[in-house]
Amino acid sequence: MASKPCSTLFTSPLIHLVMLLLLPLSIHSHSTQQHQEPFKSLEGCHKGQTLKGLHTIKQYLGKFGYLPHHHRNKTGSGDDDMFDDSLESAIKTYQLNYHLNVTGILDGKTLQDMALPRCGVPDIVDGNSSMRSGKKRHLGSMHHTVAHFRFFPSNPRWPPSKRQLTYGFLPGVQVIGAQDLRSICRSAFDRWARVSHFTFQETQDVNTADLKIGFYRGNHGDTAPFDGSGGILAHAFAPTDGRFHFDADERWATNPVAGAFDVESIAVHEIGHLLGLGHSSVREAIMFPTISPGVKKVNLHGDDVQGIQTLYNMP
Repeated sequence: MASKPCSTLFTSPLIHLVMLLLLPLSIHSHSTQQHQEPFKSLEGCHKGQTLKGLHTIKQYLGKFGYLPHHHRNKTGSGDDDMFDDSLESAIKTYQLNYHLNVTGILDGKTLQDMALPRCGVPDIVDGNSSMRSGKKRHLGSMHHTVAHFRFFPSNPRWPPSKRQLTYGFLPGVQVIGAQDLRSICRSAFDRWARVSHFTFQETQDVNTADLKIGFYRGNHGDTAPFDGSGGILAHAFAPTDGRFHFDADERWATNPVAGAFDVESIAVHEIGHLLGLGHSSVREAIMFPTISPGVKKVNLHGDDVQGIQTLYNMP
């Protein structure tokens, strides 16, 4: 799994399209609104039509796991702007995952969600079920709950010998102060430590750290280039790779600020990927793929807790 970051969730991100929100709030950044513009001409498009620009939807859905690999490398000509059966099926799955009306039509709400900022990890990897494939989690002898957490293909996880994970900071782009970043990440790791077998320890030697954190721009050497302001917010790799990258071109804040993304909120989400969790269809969950600017979302949801405890066979 080390070859595909979050993309495996929150593979390589798509350059013209943006991410989704963790919560459906009304505050959107100016850059997000700009990315929504190209989609407006596609509203109402349905199977059987050919419309210029549909290839961007196919690219988006391919990047996040909804279309097979052959749709991911198209250039946008000929049949690539045709609304075919595969596209309709992919849109229906997307709509199901994001709690939209399942019509297979590019309605306004579907296009709006596709244009919002999100994690760079695909929602579906190698056809590995949808985000809403419920699982029963037993809570004692009589009770159970249906959850919607997901794992990466083959359920990669840290071995029992690695219950204490070290983390360090890569020499990338400095976006916030070093002390602020250290404090924020410590808090984010603590949230997962409280519900799992893991402990986390910062190390000054990032080369030997299990988990490596940094801010980068554009193509930064991990097969998942960032797309500039208003696009993919961050991505992380499944165990036991350990890389976690923020997009330095976004507007970041250490507390909720209108139009900026909260660093800790994104960190808690991406740490979930580092530990082996995929995306959840529960909007309130940390592992939901999208988040809105100006939002602080750091408290683990029951779905997140069940996911990490199920993955590591905790009682």
